[in-house]
Amino acid sequence: MPEMTTVRIAWKVPDSGSPFKCQRIAAAAPSASSVASPNPPPRSSADETAAGHPSSVAICNVHDYQRLARSRLPKPLYEYLASGTDDEQTLSQNVDAFKQYFLRPRVMRPVSSVSTRIELFGRTLHSPVFVSPAGVHALCDPIDGECSAARACARVGTLFGLSQHSTRTIEEVADAVSDTSRAAADAPNLWYQSYILKDRALTLRLIRRAVNRGYRGVFLTVDSARFGYREADARNGWDALPEPHRLVNYDEPENSSASSSLSAENDGNGGAMDQTYNARDHASWDQNSERMFDTDATWDDVAWLKREGCPNLPLVIKGIMTGEDALLALDAGADGIMVSNHGGGGLDGALSSIDALPDIVRAVRGAGSRAPILLDGGIRRGSDVVKALALGASAVGVGKPVFFSLAVGGEDAVANMLNMLRRETEACMAICGAANVRDINERLVTRHPSGGPAVPYVRAKL
Repeated sequence: MPEMTTVRIAWKVPDSGSPFKCQRIAAAAPSASSVASPNPPPRSSADETAAGHPSSVAICNVHDYQRLARSRLPKPLYEYLASGTDDEQTLSQNVDAFKQYFLRPRVMRPVSSVSTRIELFGRTLHSPVFVSPAGVHALCDPIDGECSAARACARVGTLFGLSQHSTRTIEEVADAVSDTSRAAADAPNLWYQSYILKDRALTLRLIRRAVNRGYRGVFLTVDSARFGYREADARNGWDALPEPHRLVNYDEPENSSASSSLSAENDGNGGAMDQTYNARDHASWDQNSERMFDTDATWDDVAWLKREGCPNLPLVIKGIMTGEDALLALDAGADGIMVSNHGGGGLDGALSSIDALPDIVRAVRGAGSRAPILLDGGIRRGSDVVKALALGASAVGVGKPVFFSLAVGGEDAVANMLNMLRRETEACMAICGAANVRDINERLVTRHPSGGPAVPYVRAKL
């Protein structure tokens, strides 16, 4: 089985003060992948030119990264990253719903100096856009995996969420961003994302490993007692992680004295784990990996995790889609809320994240809480960022664009993508008369007076 490789693009990422420029990069053939039989062999550059592809491609926005990644990644991998569940209605609406909100720009306001900086849980982010936790980055960057995106976040001054289902360990990612020359205030802002496993002892050990390595907070994902069904994965035979990739955090350090139902029999090559997330009992990988999760968890378990796992760190509950659950999360001890529908990978037919946001903001603020409310799902433009902030979000995360950027150019591409969104956000703020994020409020956004353009439902395009 060929070793998985990725395309590395040599470009200089503009610093945060540089004027915006599209990046023009050489077009290239798809890289070889460790995904086996369903894939055609990689095309040569000559094949690509003959097929009508340009000799170079301009990367001017987030969508360009996805288009280029699609041309380079094997079909099963691309569709695993880009697809949703069932009819993909929620996947489509995550992006399209932003177009149903309209901005109300204010004029004749001083905007010669516009700042996108925010304070979140006592830390300064240079942009209100952060990287949401999402697993298996090594599928797109097999050399450095999650370390690449974490370094990109450190470079641009924003938060990086490491998934429990990462392909680089908690410790490796912490080491990748360590820099003793940084001032304490500018130290990397790493957060760890947790699921509640059937094995509670393992759940706590993983969180404590993150705490011990200086992670600044914990996301607890609560919308994954069951995953939705990804038909694209079933058609493509994507029922397990391709070799040599693993969910490495479950391969606990050799010096650990702990034992658990998931790790005690691990032979170092993943013997026990192959009976969980790589069991291949189902046609779609998500249905194989979900068997590790506790399907009977309650809000009492959230309180337990906060008390036993991260009492001194902020805990943000990820996967909240209703005002009722937002209040229950806060009652259970959460320090923040994250509005998310798992990128359209959970319940199809659920509201888009941006449409769910106003109800949650009303509930939380109406209860007198100033807890931060984060959002991910569908962020593709700086105007999307401004709309979310105007509707009450404290900051927004991106997930799928990170994978596509990694596939195109690794760490530099992720940094460039984040800088693109920051510059678009800054420009949108200036045109709207907002010199800083505090100037963005609910009066800046509206529905169309006529009720909005009629947009028929169209299946999401991969």
